[in-house]
Amino acid sequence: MTEDWDRPAGSWASSAARRRNMQAIRSRDTKPEQLVRRLVHAQGLRYRVAAKPLPDLRRTADMVFRPAKVAVFIDGCYWHGCPEHYVPPKTNSGYWSEKVARNIARDRDTDAKLMETGWLVLRFWEHQDSAVCAARIADAVRSRLGSIEPEAG
Repeated sequence: MTEDWDRPAGSWASSAARRRNMQAIRSRDTKPEQLVRRLVHAQGLRYRVAAKPLPDLRRTADMVFRPAKVAVFIDGCYWHGCPEHYVPPKTNSGYWSEKVARNIARDRDTDAKLMETGWLVLRFWEHQDSAVCAARIADAVRSRLGSIEPEAG
């Protein structure tokens, strides 16, 4: 059975339904991100959402605490290759497996570039307990803020 639809030139979607499904997936403001943000905000900490930690780095962190130099990423299990939950796709597996492998390589590169410039990178999986993630974030930010010496004035 073939579907009768016009696939846009260069489209990766194998069907119209798959295309709609993939387009509906959020790249930011996911439920796990929102929950962690609410919990961190409730602890009195303020941050930037979906911001570039470094202006020259074309990558964004889910939460950025600039004064403390802490970048937080809440990674989706599928898109970032969670060792516990990633299941290779059955359809177009070559494309999607390569895509996830590129995402993992980009994540490691991002971590290295941020750490080289003094940033602390915190990565969590979407399935991790949000309260535990928020507590670790708050502890790290407060610890780093406490270690910043005030400038002599």
